[in-house]
This record gives sequence, C-alpha cells and structure tokens, in this order.
Amino acid sequence: MATSVASNPSTLLPLELVDKCIGSRIHIVMKNDKEIVGTLLGFDDFVNMLLEDVTEYESTPEGRRVTKLDQILLNGNNITMLVPGGEMPGE
Repeated sequence: MATSVASNPSTLLPLELVDKCIGSRIHIVMKNDKEIVGTLLGFDDFVNMLLEDVTEYESTPEGRRVTKLDQILLNGNNITMLVPGGEMPGE
C-alpha cells in the first residue's frame, strides 16, 4: 500500500515551510560566506527571495562587515541554508 507524503499532516515540504515564513524574520546563509537576516516578503519556485529590513553580514580580513538594506532580491542558487525566525548572534 503506497501512501502519499502529502497525506501525512506532520510532513511539511520545503517550499511549504518557506511559505509559512512569509512576513516573519528569516536568517539565510549564502554560498559566498555572507549571511543575511531579513523579513521574507515572497519567493518563487526557484527559491529566489524578496526580503525587506535586511542586515547583511560578511566576513572580511578586516573583520565582520555589517550592511543595512531596505530590500534585497536573493538568487535561490546562492542560498545554502535557511533558518526560520533566526537572528544573528549578538544583535
């Protein structure tokens, strides 16, 4: 007897989890060693993401660079990890 993953209410597909994060804070780790914290406004099937009230953290030889941005559009190909509700330590 084959059962569908969708029939189990405790199983959440990745895009469903991202959808539940719309309107809330999310911490994103990028492939290029940048980390971004912002409020998720929306995304598409490729997990390209639109965020507002964004803080970007970048490790440089001089130390950690922090950049504030009103809005940013992230390419989903460059995202390594998403942490729903996450904030950077030390904020």
